[in-house]
Amino acid sequence: MKSANSVYLKDDREVRQPIWQTSIIGSGPKFQHAVDLTNAVAPSDVSVLLLGESGTGKEKFAEAIHLKSPRANKPFVRINCASLPPTLIESELFGHEKGVFTGAYERKTGKFERAQQGTIFLDEIGELPLMMQSKLLHVLQEKQIERIGGNASIPIDTRVIAATNRNLEKDVAEGTFRKDLFYRLNIFPITLPPLRDRKEDIRQLADYFLSMYNARFRKNIKGIAPEALMQLENHHWPGNIREMQHLFERAVLLCPTHTIHRFIEFDVADEAEKVAETKVKSLTEMERDHIVATLRRCKGKISGKDGAAELLDINPSTLVSRLKKLGISQVSVWKNDPISANDSYY
Repeated sequence: MKSANSVYLKDDREVRQPIWQTSIIGSGPKFQHAVDLTNAVAPSDVSVLLLGESGTGKEKFAEAIHLKSPRANKPFVRINCASLPPTLIESELFGHEKGVFTGAYERKTGKFERAQQGTIFLDEIGELPLMMQSKLLHVLQEKQIERIGGNASIPIDTRVIAATNRNLEKDVAEGTFRKDLFYRLNIFPITLPPLRDRKEDIRQLADYFLSMYNARFRKNIKGIAPEALMQLENHHWPGNIREMQHLFERAVLLCPTHTIHRFIEFDVADEAEKVAETKVKSLTEMERDHIVATLRRCKGKISGKDGAAELLDINPSTLVSRLKKLGISQVSVWKNDPISANDSYY
């Protein structure tokens, strides 16, 4: 992005370069610190804990660590600990023997065995049930697993990378995450900053996603107009990199010209945010509005048949008392169309 007027594409060959040179993009100090830690730990076999909000790129960093390690030519196996019901997690991680439970028609190899000599990525580790946390801790300590229904211990040679968007230290304090497992995983933590703290990287990321989706959809969008760039830089990015990626996927696909002039999704989101931020009325304000609306419907009539007191199901004297307390006058009810010179109902 070399011009003040638009975002220019990078060389299309960048999309085909190794993952640590493309998907991990940024030059800001917070992000570069995470990259430096990744480069430092990758060649070792040390367990890594990736921390950060959803959408900050934890899986991409896990892949980069694997690809820059001596295990790069061996399997990289991912499992999302939050996506499986508790009854299936043990089988997914460690496998099971044939016939051990209903539906086990054959032996199943678990994720740890499939990652033999490679890397296993335990995503959303904070969602792992306590019972499974103790079994995982045993595996990490003993470096061996046992399939469900099996008798033999199977040695494993697997590097472990875990990730979470939770505050595990808080979970440990609250008793929902084992302290010993936390210490076992937290040998080398890497915190990925949210995109809202990486505004200096917005343009570089925009270049990358624009180039990527141009290639994928066979489009030829040349750049992004200044107004659209301003939208990107001013957005809060609650969904982080993932949100930005999806934004560009849709924008490139739908863009009818050679320039993205505006991201209409932001206009819709901003309007929704304004509605959400509208001041919540107090009970007193709501009561006043309801009484005023009722008086207008009754054309100012308080007592008697079809009067406001009857509709509100209260005594007329009680209603008059409420009018005084809430400061409701005839003028305030009818505003621009008062029905009497008298500006009070009492």
